[in-house]
Amino acid sequence: MDASTLDDAGVFAHGRGEALVQTADFFTPVVDDPYDFGRIAAANALSDVYAMGGRPLTALALLCWPDGALPPAVLREILRGGLAVMRAAGASVLGGHSVRDAELKFGYAVTGVVARRRLLTNAGARPGDRLVLTKPLGSGILATALKRGHLDAALLRRVTRVMALLNRAASAAAVEFGARAATDVTGFGLLGHASQMADASGVTLRLAPAADWFLPRVLAWAREGAVPGGLASNRAFYGPSVDAGETPTEVVDALYDPQTSGGLLLAVPARRARALMDALARRRVWARDVGEVAPRGARAIALVPRGAAEHGG
Repeated sequence: MDASTLDDAGVFAHGRGEALVQTADFFTPVVDDPYDFGRIAAANALSDVYAMGGRPLTALALLCWPDGALPPAVLREILRGGLAVMRAAGASVLGGHSVRDAELKFGYAVTGVVARRRLLTNAGARPGDRLVLTKPLGSGILATALKRGHLDAALLRRVTRVMALLNRAASAAAVEFGARAATDVTGFGLLGHASQMADASGVTLRLAPAADWFLPRVLAWAREGAVPGGLASNRAFYGPSVDAGETPTEVVDALYDPQTSGGLLLAVPARRARALMDALARRRVWARDVGEVAPRGARAIALVPRGAAEHGG
């Protein structure tokens, strides 16, 4: 594969018609509960394999541990949560590696397999394709609210469920219904990862933002400036690639929000988009049609009013 496209995982051809998919990801806690942190870290690490249309096989745990600062029970719960999600994904945890560090970090290196003819990359989007998103946005803003003591228990449970949910069903539906390109939405936010897809594919993505793309309270906190530092970094780096038009500032900011274990952004031929959305609904996958692929314009991303991305308007 061409590394210049900044795709989600490395792919190595082997055997007859197959390829290995390899990736690694680990990060600091985004929730307080250690079991949930382990679950989220595992789902996040597996996501890059699903974004390539692959099936995870094995994983190695990666741990940075503040020795003496936390009780062993915390580590046990992190590992237990991660193992539960890996087992649910059908992946075998073969071992791992740990180092002493002042700050707790946890994740996995994951190896998967994919049929080369079914491989999804971020470089396959074509003009006329519809764009589908498979998880709501705003986990970074809500994690910041949690750190500040502003997140109520019900919303914490909801964002935890979203982050711990595997992208397996979304990936399988994307492959089955002929998606041409895919990427998972993580640390660079929707606009960052969409920009990478647009650049890799040589197209412009026309996105028509709506309030129902976001988890509750996300836009309100974005309006108040209660956002993670990574959001500003994403906006500074990817902003020149984005024509925001007249989109409200809080919506644009929330689209730069760095996600943890976000959903997939899929480009699918327009004639197959309805069938894909129906298949995602049958699998109980949250999904939204978020726009269209257009010929390359001045910028990678154009934010347009609702309805303007229906027929190239």
